[in-house]
Amino acid sequence: MKLSRLWQPRRAVFWMMVMFNLLSSGFTLAMRALPLSDTGMVIFAALAIVNSLCGLWLAVRLLKGE
Repeated sequence: MKLSRLWQPRRAVFWMMVMFNLLSSGFTLAMRALPLSDTGMVIFAALAIVNSLCGLWLAVRLLKGE
């Protein structure tokens, strides 16, 4: 599969993938920069992982042409 199939700015799936990946990066940055409790770290880590998985799922959909 060609990676150029990921670049489809006219499709909403592309922008959702971008937003999920940016949100995951934001959660990771917050985990490193903010003084969070252990519970906060677990919550932010879970949210970052879920967002990464959603972004990956959307990327696979773009690659398959769905």
